Amino acid sequence: MAATYTYHKAEKLKSRKVLNRLFTEGKSFSVFPVKLFYAIDDDNTAAVKAGVGVSARNFKKAVDRNRIKRLLRECYRLNKISLHTSAAAKQKGISLFFLFIGKELPEYTYLLEKMKEVLIKMEEKIDR
Repeated sequence: MAATYTYHKAEKLKSRKVLNRLFTEGKSFSVFPVKLFYAIDDDNTAAVKAGVGVSARNFKKAVDRNRIKRLLRECYRLNKISLHTSAAAKQKGISLFFLFIGKELPEYTYLLEKMKEVLIKMEEKIDR
């Protein structure tokens, strides 16, 4: 099967109930400037669902927040293949939420490298 670099609606984390559970019961770790909240479920229909966010406290202008969210989604889209193809991810449902915690607008290449680090760390946590 060919690798698909897409980010369809079915892969997006939108449910308020799942988001609330993710922030209250889920675990997290940071690879600055990205903090990842994650929860591993057995009842999730899609293998991996992901969402992104940026604090309005650090970025007052919506234009800046939206740009960072676009960059986060793009970096995730390009690097998610290894996470989606892992055996553990296919058996379990995984909810992810990427939160940008930096104070300055990131460069795309910098954010791409950090996203790779975050996803590698996430794979290690799933395989345990």
